[in-house]
Amino acid sequence: MSDVLLAVGTRKGLFVGRRRGGDWDLSGPHFNAEAVYSVAIDTRRTVPRLLAGADSAHFGPSVFHSDDLGETWQEPKKPAVKFPKDTGTSLERVWQLHPAGPAAPDVVYAGTEPGALFRSEDGGETFELVRSLWDHPTRESWVPGGGGLAVHTVITDPGDANVVTVAVSTAGVFRSLDGGASWAPSNSGVQAVFLPDPHPEFGQCVHKIAQDPVDRDRLYLQNHWGVYRSDDAGANWTDIGAGLPSDFGFSIAAHPRRANVAYVFPINADIDRVPAGKRCRVYRTEDAGANWQALGAGLPQGDHYGTVLRDALRLDDDDPAGVYFGNRNGEVYASDDDGDSWRLLASHLPDVLCVRAAVVG
Repeated sequence: MSDVLLAVGTRKGLFVGRRRGGDWDLSGPHFNAEAVYSVAIDTRRTVPRLLAGADSAHFGPSVFHSDDLGETWQEPKKPAVKFPKDTGTSLERVWQLHPAGPAAPDVVYAGTEPGALFRSEDGGETFELVRSLWDHPTRESWVPGGGGLAVHTVITDPGDANVVTVAVSTAGVFRSLDGGASWAPSNSGVQAVFLPDPHPEFGQCVHKIAQDPVDRDRLYLQNHWGVYRSDDAGANWTDIGAGLPSDFGFSIAAHPRRANVAYVFPINADIDRVPAGKRCRVYRTEDAGANWQALGAGLPQGDHYGTVLRDALRLDDDDPAGVYFGNRNGEVYASDDDGDSWRLLASHLPDVLCVRAAVVG
């Protein structure tokens, strides 16, 4: 069983877990009393680099990095993520930190609120605004969702550094094929049930997207009502929510190696944000959404109210893969076998906002 690093961002700090020989240790909180909305584990380096987007109520948001697996943290002397003066905008928080693929070994993307994308070429120590998305002709029509107006998901193609896909709440999916020089909406087939025209070019409330590890043109999407799959890199989307107890939810994740395998955590409804049927269950598909299986071995069996947010369901890259989720009850659950069985790793933490895990040994 591999040595795994687990990073859990909460509303009051970051907790870091290590699994060695099957046993887990959890330390923290790092950034005490600060909300950690984003965290990344960059395994492209000899020693993995941790990145954390922490938000101090007193000092404001910042991006920190650690090159010793969370033992110590460094903050840049100048703000790592800062809007240029001519935008008339200031940073609310960093929603996403995403190391690009091996084709761009020092590139890290940051998705922010207000809705913008930033790019780093030094491993996440300094960032520059991606002007092409900020200046996109549709941006003036982007409307904040319940969680604000944010670029909350970034996906890069491991084989082509020029292919970048982002999700914006509530503007939908946008895709670049030229390294961010230009962007096009990619929402055909995704509904916006809250708009007069339920099939607009943009304006969908996309909660999360994930990429298949084998077929890179296959994407999965959890919408504000609706679970979708694209087989053409986001150009068109097909509803795959049949078979789920609810197709409302926030999180979606893909297996790191197995084709056609994805995971969701269904929520009752947008006006009843508790687990579907009040049951703590992760659902897995092994055929790209044709069928879904409830995974509950080791999870609470009675009524449960722990909502899983958009970035709080993730997998590591072990074999078999570890699956992890945290909820707003402050519980963190882990599976060592692709989700077949679960155990409780932590309880009584603050609200869990994000989870990341990776093999480091």
